[in-house]
Amino acid sequence: MGKKLYVGNLSYGVTDGDLQTMFQPHGTVQSAQVIMDRETSRSKGFGFVEMGNDQEAQGAISALNGQEVTGRALTVSEARPREERSSRGNGGGGNRY
Repeated sequence: MGKKLYVGNLSYGVTDGDLQTMFQPHGTVQSAQVIMDRETSRSKGFGFVEMGNDQEAQGAISALNGQEVTGRALTVSEARPREERSSRGNGGGGNRY
């Protein structure tokens, strides 16, 4: 199984293909996805890349973290597991009986 990386501070014009091209010199890119806003279909400025193995992932982090791409310094790190969202909604007004 590959190692998933978080890539932040992307310019809004970066595509999935651009992200894949950035990481290919550092190993096998299993997937590359820029996260898009559902309502506006614009990039949210971050994405995820899955590398072939831990060694390739560490190499990509070392090479690309802090690297300037299209005028912005990238943030590249190991992705953290997604947090579960509450099924109760967005906060709210306390107990309702």
